[in-house]
Amino acid sequence: MEQKPRMLKRSPEPSRTISRPEVTVTQPKSEPAKPQPTPDAGVGGSSLDTMVAACAVELMNARNSFHKLHLKVTGEGSYAAHIALGDFYDGLPGHADTIVEGYQGAAEKILDCKYVSPRTLETVADGVAYLRDIYGIITKLQGMLPYSEIVNNLDLVKDSINSTKYKLLFLK
Repeated sequence: MEQKPRMLKRSPEPSRTISRPEVTVTQPKSEPAKPQPTPDAGVGGSSLDTMVAACAVELMNARNSFHKLHLKVTGEGSYAAHIALGDFYDGLPGHADTIVEGYQGAAEKILDCKYVSPRTLETVADGVAYLRDIYGIITKLQGMLPYSEIVNNLDLVKDSINSTKYKLLFLK
């Protein structure tokens, strides 16, 4: 004996009513707010401007200091140090440009990058100490900056510093 499939009959009336929320789209009444420039208009000015400029000058000077060290390392592990220092100093000018150009665009002002004598590095240990000093300068600056994109770019410099320290300390 063959059974017929049983089909449920559905009522043509909905069992419940679904209501949809009303969506209201509003447009901004004015232009989006510009980032607020740091105090003191013009070139240089605020202490934050001075610190960003000083950090950039330090990075530019570090390029020359590490290049000179790269050329004079000798002894055990000197090849690894030579390569590590070469990779590091090659990246510094780009980091400095990115920091200064980004800050000048965000703050809408030109920085005054004053001359400072570069540090002389005689040994790899001097280089590692200098890397730690630069790392500290960057960390202090990051705590003061209101621009997250520049803080992130400074993190990239710190990443390069950490990688270079690793190579100098552990690869022989």
